Amino acid sequence: MASSLLNSSVTRVSQWLASPLRPRQYLELLNPLWAEQSCGRIEKIQRETDNAVTLVIRPNHRWQGAVSGQYVRLGVDVDGVRHWRCYSVNSAQRPGDETFSVTVGRVNGGRVSTYIQDTLRVGDVIALDKAMGDFVLPTDATAKLLFISAGTGITPMMGMLRSLRDSGIAADVTHLHFAPTEKDCIYFNELNDFARRPGFNLHQSLTREGGQHFDAALLDNVCPDWAERKAYVCGPEGLMNAVRTHWQNNELSSQLCEEVFQPVRAEVPAGAGGTVLFWNAGSSTEGAGDKPLLEVAENAGLLPKHGCRMGICQECVVTLREGQVRDLATGEVFGESGETIRICVCAAAGNVTIDL
Repeated sequence: MASSLLNSSVTRVSQWLASPLRPRQYLELLNPLWAEQSCGRIEKIQRETDNAVTLVIRPNHRWQGAVSGQYVRLGVDVDGVRHWRCYSVNSAQRPGDETFSVTVGRVNGGRVSTYIQDTLRVGDVIALDKAMGDFVLPTDATAKLLFISAGTGITPMMGMLRSLRDSGIAADVTHLHFAPTEKDCIYFNELNDFARRPGFNLHQSLTREGGQHFDAALLDNVCPDWAERKAYVCGPEGLMNAVRTHWQNNELSSQLCEEVFQPVRAEVPAGAGGTVLFWNAGSSTEGAGDKPLLEVAENAGLLPKHGCRMGICQECVVTLREGQVRDLATGEVFGESGETIRICVCAAAGNVTIDL
């Protein structure tokens, strides 16, 4: 760590001597956490599994704090380009905490997750945005809870569990977690530690080691009173769909809280799409009817502002000048000149012009 910090300091001083800066920027070179923008220094990197690491981050004075289970956008610079991604806060957060943590799973072909896994080092500084989301514990501390998770979907729930533990609340929690194998299970040992606490009922289903996938029978067996509980679900699309459908069929959707990692996509008619004109850039390209305009722009060499890539954070909103777009979640075609659209979840529905 000392070597990393020394190298970072040498680099900053070299930049200082090579170019004139504003007074505030001189301070940032000495200590990046004095920056006017929200940022954080990597204090610790802990390997959880072969494909997941936990980052402990010390934010600067601009950080507004977070509630366990919320997500925060991290801005990571890869090859000189800043990329924003959302990750759930999995630490027990209390007023005055000087750090928070997130766990990042490797995504095959993912530029940011690969960089974090293989290149990010202790002492590096990343950009931060404010924490958002309502995937948090209920205000009623006596509520009976049901957590259903798979893979990295466990990360926001771990934040909630740690908050309950550290607050001393003896909550009634049933947790149904799915992972391929014990080796792939994030927080495996910590979950088993929780299982020894009063009021916590854990069922880990290792699906490649004889465990079941989610279904109604498994739920009834693990948690007979599931319909009476406030339920939380987070994980891959297959799990999300199965749980959502089960709650809908039982007319209990209001009792289910979801955290979605990937947007739901509707079927798109063959041949949909068109020419996408980027008004500000003065360039155009072809956009398939099932490809988000954000990806179309990135493939064309543009760098639109964005965050969650799921239509939640509203960071990728742009103005539609001409044409119409398709909502990739519902399949609906809409749009009028001057309307704002979320380019991470909208695709071209014919020729379209947008303010990029």
